[in-house]
Amino acid sequence: MMKWVPKHLDRLFEALLEHLYLVFSSVGIALVISLIVGIWAARRPRSFAVIIIFTGILFAVPSLALFALLIPIMGIGAAPAITGLAAYSLMILIRNIGMGFQAIPRDILEAADGMGYGTARRIWEVELPLAMPYIVGGIRIAMVTVIGIATVAAYINAGGLGVIIFEGIDQRFPEKIIAGGLLTSFLALFADYCFASFEKLLRRRSGGKAA
Repeated sequence: MMKWVPKHLDRLFEALLEHLYLVFSSVGIALVISLIVGIWAARRPRSFAVIIIFTGILFAVPSLALFALLIPIMGIGAAPAITGLAAYSLMILIRNIGMGFQAIPRDILEAADGMGYGTARRIWEVELPLAMPYIVGGIRIAMVTVIGIATVAAYINAGGLGVIIFEGIDQRFPEKIIAGGLLTSFLALFADYCFASFEKLLRRRSGGKAA
């Protein structure tokens, strides 16, 4: 029976807000970078491949090791955690954004050019809407991934639900571990459901337009 949770709902809510801050900040920063890099690299296959390899190497670095490498530069706290989490998001987002722009039929691009669209206008009004299902799919995967990895950021005093989990481990207090773990799982599942539903909606709309 849960006894600690009902008495510490404010503590859990605070940890949840800290976790959300880490997730949204890191994915938001990575999304801005990925849009710039992904759109630029989409029409340059060699550059795109090199970027995916480089970001894939970053993604393969264990989270604690990456956070530790950032501590001498940024200290401890949220800054190195957000930077590290953003780095983990780059491969997922750049890959999906690039794939989304590469999947746009050539005849659509040629039609836009024939109508006098400049590069910026074509990207904003034609390519970006068509690539949006891929972009949202990338955000979904990045969000779910970062929600899980963000728990490790508690080791560098970044806050979040990981604090509750690691306190439970240190104190041999299963209720804290369960509470922190369940909240993290619920957050990941909720984010996955919301973004998956939005992605399906966009794909249906883009399919209807293509038809």
